[in-house]
Amino acid sequence: MSVAAGLRLFVGFLLLLVAHFTLRPLLGGPAPIDFLLIAVLFVSVHLRPGAAALLGFAVGTLTDAVAPESFGAGALALTLVGYAGGWLRAVFLADQLPLTALVVFGGKWLFDAIYVLVGPAKRGVSLVLQLLLWSPLAAALTALVAVVMLVLFRPLFRGENG
Repeated sequence: MSVAAGLRLFVGFLLLLVAHFTLRPLLGGPAPIDFLLIAVLFVSVHLRPGAAALLGFAVGTLTDAVAPESFGAGALALTLVGYAGGWLRAVFLADQLPLTALVVFGGKWLFDAIYVLVGPAKRGVSLVLQLLLWSPLAAALTALVAVVMLVLFRPLFRGENG
C-alpha cells in the first residue's frame, strides 16, 4: 500500500471515529449504528490478521475505558472482528457491495453477541431480545451505512489506487 493510500485510509478511519462519538449518540436507541466497527473492518482488510487483531484490541480497549462496567468485552469483541476482517481481505477488495454488506452485518452481529455474553449481565428475555431482535437490526443498519460510506467515500477506504 502506498503512503498516499495509507493516509487516505487513516483519514477515513478518523472520520468514522468522529462519527462514532458525535453522530451515534444522536442516533441512539436500542439498535444503534456502529461507526467504530465499520472503521475497524474497513482498515483491518488492508492489514494482516495479527495487525488487524491488534488494531481491534487497541480500539476496543480505548472505548472500554469509557464504559468501565463492561471493561474488556469491547476489546475482546473488536479483537475477534478485526482478526476476521484481516482474513476477509479478498471479499472487501473485490468491491462487491453485497458481500461487503454481508461481512459488516456478520461482524456487527458477532460483536454484539460477544459483547452481550461477556459484558454486563443480561439474562432471560432481555438477552434473547438483544441477540435475536436488536442485534440483527443494529447489524442491518450498520451494514447499510457501511455500504453507503463505501459508495460515497470509496477513495478513502480503498487500499491501492483509490
